Amino acid sequence: MSRIGKLPVEIPDGVKLDIVGQTVRVNGPKGELERTFSPEIEIKKDDNRVVVTRSSDEKNVRALHGTTRALIDNMVTGVSKGFEKRLEIQGVGYKAEMDGKNLVITVGYSHPVDVEPPDGIEFEVAEKNRIVIVQGPSKEVVGQVAADIRKIRPPEPYKGKGIRYEGERVRRKAGKSAITAA
Repeated sequence: MSRIGKLPVEIPDGVKLDIVGQTVRVNGPKGELERTFSPEIEIKKDDNRVVVTRSSDEKNVRALHGTTRALIDNMVTGVSKGFEKRLEIQGVGYKAEMDGKNLVITVGYSHPVDVEPPDGIEFEVAEKNRIVIVQGPSKEVVGQVAADIRKIRPPEPYKGKGIRYEGERVRRKAGKSAITAA
């Protein structure tokens, strides 16, 4: 039995969870999420917890067991607390600014790059326009939006300029070495 899958998901106060067939809908203070799961996995709500069980011990059903439980747990956590990813911008003249809800990033191109947030995602800029915070209820969407922002100008290995996740270590390369005359 899956160690993750057999754990029940606790539903905190202020979060409403509905199960209709294989579709789970979760409402909370941070937003609303909905997802449809595989029919091989049975999802039941008992009082203030959700229990996930599997129909058989086939390999693909066993794989879905823990995954389904983790996805439901992320949905509950997302609508109650929310998720965030932090990105650092490094480089001379590189910065990020807010323009209404949109994020405007200046990272050495001939034009500033405008990033429009998808539904439920919010941007925030901190620490002298060098930190971008991506927030939202869906862990999947927050991670994808942060990856798309990083893709605008990934960190390069010689000077370390670019957009990176907070705490990410960029492997640095040595530049050209001057040849000494003999």
